[in-house]
Amino acid sequence: MGRLDIPHRRSIFLLVGPLLWSLHASGQLIGSPLDCQNLCVCASNIISCSKGNLTNPPTRLPKYTTVLDLSFNSIGRLRAEWTPVLSRLHTLLLSHNGLSFLSSAAFVHVTKLRYLDLSANQLRQLDENMFEPLENLEVLLLYKNSISQIERFAAFSGLANLQKLYLSQNLISRFPLELVKERSRMETLTLLDVSSNRIKALTLLELRALPAWIKNGLYFHNNPLPCSCDLFDVVAHWQLKDLSSVVDFKDEHTCILAGQPKRKVLTLDLDKAYLNCSEVKLTDREAYLEQVVVLDCDTKQKDMVKTWALPGNILVSSANKSTRILPDGNLQLGPLREDDSGVYTCYAIGDALNETINITVVVFNSTMIPGLENLKTAYTTLIACLISIVMVFIYLYLTPCRCACCPGQELEKNDPTGSLHSSNVSNAQSHQETGPERGNEGDKDSSFDTKDLLEQNGLNPKGEEVWKVGNKKRKASVSSVSSDTPMMV
Repeated sequence: MGRLDIPHRRSIFLLVGPLLWSLHASGQLIGSPLDCQNLCVCASNIISCSKGNLTNPPTRLPKYTTVLDLSFNSIGRLRAEWTPVLSRLHTLLLSHNGLSFLSSAAFVHVTKLRYLDLSANQLRQLDENMFEPLENLEVLLLYKNSISQIERFAAFSGLANLQKLYLSQNLISRFPLELVKERSRMETLTLLDVSSNRIKALTLLELRALPAWIKNGLYFHNNPLPCSCDLFDVVAHWQLKDLSSVVDFKDEHTCILAGQPKRKVLTLDLDKAYLNCSEVKLTDREAYLEQVVVLDCDTKQKDMVKTWALPGNILVSSANKSTRILPDGNLQLGPLREDDSGVYTCYAIGDALNETINITVVVFNSTMIPGLENLKTAYTTLIACLISIVMVFIYLYLTPCRCACCPGQELEKNDPTGSLHSSNVSNAQSHQETGPERGNEGDKDSSFDTKDLLEQNGLNPKGEEVWKVGNKKRKASVSSVSSDTPMMV
């Protein structure tokens, strides 16, 4: 066979070259067939290709595969066509791969997954609805990546059965409150780890309101949180309640103390130094007579079977009309009596643990809520003042008018002394009229004349009242005095 000339060889290369490159590229994108002899270990329905120096997942995976381990390889991208439908696959391990790209359709063929490990990779962003096909997923590991943005955590929408979500050691700067708070939370989520991130603020009021079964699995330690007594109060309360999220990592619950330079200190030491925060104690439940209260059996595990015992270790029964166990396991008491004070005990039984919670109730011997008794005293004083004012007005304006200016109360013009001392003047005149008949005795009595009587009663002979003010005398008309009210000396 003769040798091909150079132009022919160039034309053949131009035709075959792209085909060879496409085959090579497809081999890199799709991967080589599964090799259970040299690269992978195949044990029944478990396939492990860990540390196989793979750049792509292997092809031709058996449909009966339930566990697939591809960790510690060099798989940098995971595309939608990486595998056929694996309807039995429930565990997929892809950690330590340098994975930087996940297709939004990467999991459409493995919808039965319950455990997905994507930790220790180079993921930077999670797209919205990325995990939506995984409605059966229970555990998702995303720790030790470079995730800084999560589309308002909509990437986890559709994970109706997710129980544990690990997001520690990333670059997250916002606490994912919507994953745990009322109405928007994932109802099955019992563990959320956002420790060792860049979170600088927590909604502490919302965290306090969370049930204990969420707080027990809410890990937020080792974040650059600013020190405050509110933060100390939350962490100290969780420690007193023996919640794992604080008890297991109490030495890693730190905060940044303001100042120059800024320092990292233990959050639980803020009451001993630094901010001098108040000591935190578990307080008793205070109530008042006739109140109806609900005692919360706040357990560290969800959906536990709860029973209650009254003071004296008496189990709650239908015979006790003042107590009732609610559908959520809490205890309703009331209307309260004074002898309802004591320790109430909730016994909770769960799959993983049992709990006993004691709640001390103190019933005050009063029907008032705190502060209302002082308010009642204030109202009583105000009413008394109003009544006094009304009585003064009645006395001033509604009593019978006895002034000279009133109709029928005019003084007689011929009587110079007025009616105030008419009786005394009449007596004096009678003495003068009978004087001659009584002889010397009458003369002696007549010396007690009208002038003496007038001056004795504070009147001068002209019928005017006289008051002494200092060294001066002040006169007033007798008509200003009531006619039937004698003046006392």
